[in-house]
Amino acid sequence: QVQLVESGGGLVQAGGSLRLACAASGRTFSSYAMGWFRQAPGQERNFVAGIYGLGSSTWYADSVKGRFTISRDNAKNTVSLQMNTLKPEDTAVYYCAAKLGYGRSVTTGAYDYWGQGTQVTVSS
Repeated sequence: QVQLVESGGGLVQAGGSLRLACAASGRTFSSYAMGWFRQAPGQERNFVAGIYGLGSSTWYADSVKGRFTISRDNAKNTVSLQMNTLKPEDTAVYYCAAKLGYGRSVTTGAYDYWGQGTQVTVSS
């Protein structure tokens, strides 16, 4: 069982930056690949970024490549999402998720555990 708690959301102007963090419980954090997803009002929850358990590989949605960076600190059981050059279309609730095993998964069904989400609002 893994419990995830996101933080770091807020209101930012277009072009600005935010850093989201996700704190995980449990002693086997490095066994889990981690992902960030986002969901805008009235839309499906979509993949944003993912990282393998040991941080050896990362993958991103095309819409955020070059602007967002996912990283993790297994000693602190945390995963972060650095978001730069934010756009109004990045506005959404951002969710942290965890899955066992490998595979550069981008679907919600592939992830086993979810946080409660943190709101990111980008004003124009």
